[in-house]
Amino acid sequence: MSTCAIVGVNWGDEGKGRMVDLIASNYDIVVRYQGGNNAGHTVINEMGKFALNLIPSGIFRSGVVNVLGNGTVIDLEHLCGEIEHLRAAGVSVTPDNLKISDRAIIVFPFHKAQDEYEEARLKDAKYGSTKRGIAPVYSDKYQKKGVMMGELLLPEYLETRIKGILEWKNLTIAGVYGKEPFKLEDILAWTHRYGDILKHFVCDTGELLRDAHRNGKSILFEAQLGALRDIDLGIYPFTSSSSPLAAFAPIGAGVPDIRLDRVIGIVKAYSTCVGEGPFVAEQFGPEADRLREEGHEYGAATGRPRRVGPFDIPASMYGLKAQGATCVALTKLDTLSYMERIPVCTKYKLSDGTVTEMFPLTPFQYGAEPVIEYLDGWQTPISHIRRFEELPKAARDYVLYLEGALNCRIEYVSVGANRDEIIYR
Repeated sequence: MSTCAIVGVNWGDEGKGRMVDLIASNYDIVVRYQGGNNAGHTVINEMGKFALNLIPSGIFRSGVVNVLGNGTVIDLEHLCGEIEHLRAAGVSVTPDNLKISDRAIIVFPFHKAQDEYEEARLKDAKYGSTKRGIAPVYSDKYQKKGVMMGELLLPEYLETRIKGILEWKNLTIAGVYGKEPFKLEDILAWTHRYGDILKHFVCDTGELLRDAHRNGKSILFEAQLGALRDIDLGIYPFTSSSSPLAAFAPIGAGVPDIRLDRVIGIVKAYSTCVGEGPFVAEQFGPEADRLREEGHEYGAATGRPRRVGPFDIPASMYGLKAQGATCVALTKLDTLSYMERIPVCTKYKLSDGTVTEMFPLTPFQYGAEPVIEYLDGWQTPISHIRRFEELPKAARDYVLYLEGALNCRIEYVSVGANRDEIIYR
């Protein structure tokens, strides 16, 4: 019996899906415990290349049960499309290996519309939303205006709930944004079309997980995004609307009475960021363009070009503490193989001239500059290497430098996107 969380240390896009796919065979259950389809986990294995937005990355492992916990928000239409895409590629997705919490909240078309309307209203002050309705649906959840997946099993009750919520929601759609109100019959038709498919996957996943834990089954918790996008500890207000922290995993999975044995913090060998908000170590110009292309840094959910920069020690130290990581998985080391000198952001110089090793509150990051140190590059391919001792000395030195700076053991080193392109230390 063991429990482990795989979590992002930075702004997201660190390679969590790749690591979940790698070690999921060691676990009986994989649980997504927060977020929606606003971020993607890219997985490359013998079945192909996949960008998963909602379905846990353990779906490719035979015998593994995958769970969408009560902390997630479910776009019915998107999830049905994701299931169809996986099935078309030969991946088995059934009510036996995919379970959806009856307490997870539904993302409706009006949530996505409201997301778009608000970003358009904000103009240059926008938050960088994926426009997938995530902020509006979490807002509704905490206003007690959400609809739970379990309500799909009670058609008459469901219609009454949707009717009341839609009357309230249309006051905002029409009165604030001046847009056409949504029609009840359209929302009901959408709900029944996709909900009738997904209701067969719905169950009390909290009790399922407790039973599994009591019977000695192992559970892997999969986070979306990273610590710096956490609603409480991230770069607020440029955050997600949920908590990707490991401490929230048991809550978002519906089993707050289960404790984590291990937390694997995922960090990339350099920094990337999708969306708005301060990013002190960000690079621009030809250097950034080259790094972005070498790393194929485009959002898995949106296709947006990622902002890029050197490894950020202040941000990563902060993220590791927020996640309570017990070890680190370093991803995409191979991407840096073209560099003669590798920059690392070791400190921040704030706008008042103060130099700090700490990751400051969001407003203090504006105008801050990265303090950069350079390490030697190795300038040779490394994706074929499977033993740490066989890496070029400069590559080993880079990993050990980061390990010392982070004060947390790097147990995994990813040297490629494929499942087996990994070094265990």
